[in-house]
Amino acid sequence: MKKDSLIKIEFLQTPTAQVSTIKDLQEYHSKIKRLIKSRENHFDEVWKNAVGKEIFAELAFCLFTPQSKAVSCWAAVNALADRGMLFSATAQEIAKVIPMVRFRNNKSKYLVAAREQFVKNGKTNIKEFLASYKDMALLRNWIVKNIKGIGYKEAGHFLRNIGIGKNLAILDRHILKNLKILGAIKEIPKTLTPQVYTDIEKQMQDFSQKIQIPMPRLDMLLWCKESGGIFK
Repeated sequence: MKKDSLIKIEFLQTPTAQVSTIKDLQEYHSKIKRLIKSRENHFDEVWKNAVGKEIFAELAFCLFTPQSKAVSCWAAVNALADRGMLFSATAQEIAKVIPMVRFRNNKSKYLVAAREQFVKNGKTNIKEFLASYKDMALLRNWIVKNIKGIGYKEAGHFLRNIGIGKNLAILDRHILKNLKILGAIKEIPKTLTPQVYTDIEKQMQDFSQKIQIPMPRLDMLLWCKESGGIFK
């Protein structure tokens, strides 16, 4: 089977930090700003240069990420691409190749369903479809409603990774915890309904403006604080 081309990405190691105040955050930002900017530039280049198959691979990655490690999920996408399976294999065949992904049987089905939506007669129309939307919040809503296995967090993650969802929040427990520590939100919600998600997103956007750190950079900054590196 023919190998599918994918966008190359590497894990960028960064120092971790104790961040409990806005001043701490701004100092940490100054310290690793160059690395974060390089990853921002990567996301911008994805949208400018990637073809439809590469954009779809990013969607597959985000379908795999719930409750799984990002590096493992990208390894799974690469494993499928290396075997020429990303655009042709059945859900059962896909599941056998991605043991590193939790809930792989369901996620393999979600991948095949998404493929049926965006691959017609061997052509991938996903980039053209996404480009038809100017409002990223509306596009995220469409993705959540129409692509099984994708929630607000994963949809925002996908759109950020392909360089067009820059002002969207990617809210997971690590980001929420840090927003609470920094006073950007009053409390961590027990559940993230769409309304709660967008309310917190607005608070994060306001906080981002207040401290003059752009939204995508703030997300990566808080991730680096927790994990010591930037991936996707």
